[in-house]
Amino acid sequence: MEEDFSLVSEDESSDNMQFIHDEIEKLKGRYNALLNDHKLLIEAKDNNIRFAQEFHQRAENRKKCLEADKISQAKDLQKEQERLADLKQEENKLKKELGIIQQELELMDETHQSLKQQTEVSTAVPEKKVVFQGETAEEGDALSFDVKPHIVYPMEGGTAFITFEEEDVAEKILALKDHVVQLGECSIKVRAEPVQFLVPSCVEMDTQVCPRRILVSNLPKKESVERVLDKLEIHFSKSKHGGGEVEESVMLEDSGNIIITFLDTNIAKGLTDKQVHEVEMERGKKFKVKVTPFLNGEITLLKTANITCSKTVRLTGIPPVMEKDNLQDLLEIHFQKSANSGGEVDAIVYNPMGERTFAVFQKDTSKTE
Repeated sequence: MEEDFSLVSEDESSDNMQFIHDEIEKLKGRYNALLNDHKLLIEAKDNNIRFAQEFHQRAENRKKCLEADKISQAKDLQKEQERLADLKQEENKLKKELGIIQQELELMDETHQSLKQQTEVSTAVPEKKVVFQGETAEEGDALSFDVKPHIVYPMEGGTAFITFEEEDVAEKILALKDHVVQLGECSIKVRAEPVQFLVPSCVEMDTQVCPRRILVSNLPKKESVERVLDKLEIHFSKSKHGGGEVEESVMLEDSGNIIITFLDTNIAKGLTDKQVHEVEMERGKKFKVKVTPFLNGEITLLKTANITCSKTVRLTGIPPVMEKDNLQDLLEIHFQKSANSGGEVDAIVYNPMGERTFAVFQKDTSKTE
């Protein structure tokens, strides 16, 4: 092989070395730059990895929050649905209550009309003479009515009823129970017992105005019942007096008023609206009577209670040792004496053995109501 050796000058070699050195420096610069770029890339990569991890963590947290929100919304939706169901149930309940209230209002309206009719009747009742004696009552008492007690009590043989003027005397006699009564040379043993009754404590009535009947009051006292009935029937059977065909006329013995019943239902109202009617009892002589509605009543509630007479004592076990009047007088004398725990006697009745009688109990008028 042939080799060609060229001659190179020293200047050219120096230039080449410088060129090579410069190239090496450039390459070092580029290398350093590449090292910096590599470092930056590594830092960027680390940052991107960190950012990716943080993003992934945020995404996981957001996902959990969304799932929690979804569960919470589902629970809220269920609560709202339950609340809506409760509201619908409450609405149905209120509708039922409204229906019941409407029925009650209708019933109350009917009752109101009935009461209104009865209120109109209350201004047209049979007249009774009354007077104020200074007594007062609570408002609630004004809405009630009093029933006068009239109790017929059967007496057994060998018993007596004795009524004292003071209640405490009766209490003392009852507390002692057994009493020895001196009857001259002999004595008898009697027992004191309380007198009790079963009486009404509360009465409620449902009343309605009868469309075919009227109640006629303020009648003449001197005329016979038969004549008054005839005259009233004749008067109220005539259409010119506002009447009609009469079916029946009856006298109420306890009040002295008369009930007239018509065949038609449109007669009574017109007669009661006028109230005062002039009936001819004798030719050319008229008498004013009062016509009021007749009320049909039905007891809807009746309550009873046991009461004890506060002043009356029943004496039992009285043997027939002497005549009735004498024994009754001796009993009264015995129980009048304070030494025998007695007091003033208001009334006494004795029923001997083998006889039967009835004692009548009425309202105690000595008390201030």
